[in-house]
Amino acid sequence: MSSRLVGVGVGPGDPELVTVKGVNALRAADVVVVPVLDTGERGRAEATVLHYVPAAKVVRVVFALNERTDRARREAAWDAAGERVAELLREHGAVAFATIGDPNVYSTFTYLAQTVAESVPELVVETVPGITAMQDLAARSGAVLTEGTEPLTLVPVTAGAAVLKDALAGPGTVVAYKFGRQAGEVAEALRETGRLGDAVWGSALGLAEESVRPAAELDGAPLPYLSTLIAPPRRDGGRGGKL
Repeated sequence: MSSRLVGVGVGPGDPELVTVKGVNALRAADVVVVPVLDTGERGRAEATVLHYVPAAKVVRVVFALNERTDRARREAAWDAAGERVAELLREHGAVAFATIGDPNVYSTFTYLAQTVAESVPELVVETVPGITAMQDLAARSGAVLTEGTEPLTLVPVTAGAAVLKDALAGPGTVVAYKFGRQAGEVAEALRETGRLGDAVWGSALGLAEESVRPAAELDGAPLPYLSTLIAPPRRDGGRGGKL
């Protein structure tokens, strides 16, 4: 029989934003893997999963989620995590992996599935979509992501502020992920491109420490790493002006 590895998107942190299909996938799996830092602290994915499955079914696997400079250490951590999940698949057959947001949008799951597939023959990989941070921030802030023919551009600021500037110079809404450590550069890019006024940012969405603020209040101080920004385009054509 083939082994099944299912990446389940569990949303940005609010357990009420896990889909019914996501909950069913978590409960149907033999075990649910949650990624943790080497510090051992409980992450958003684990906290969300524990609302729906018993702790005895959850397996914590260490990933080098915050390692960006030491490639050798990062690769070694990926290999170790992949082997641990491969062991679980050999023992149980059906393993779910919980990832914040969506498993196909800048997710740890993509790399895990590639690694495990190399050592588990006939592995079946599936994904269950999840609510993304940009959708949650749009709902909590009232920002409209797109209208009519507007494009939507998603940029990880870890790629560099220049990538964000290029996106902001174009049409449509720009969403920036993981910009907390470069908040000052992001604020400057918004000012230079005339996008500051309507932009909003948020962090810890759905959690007790949630913050949703106008981007105009950015003062250059570092923010949480997983902060999200929405910068809508200027909309002055009236209702349906871009249809």
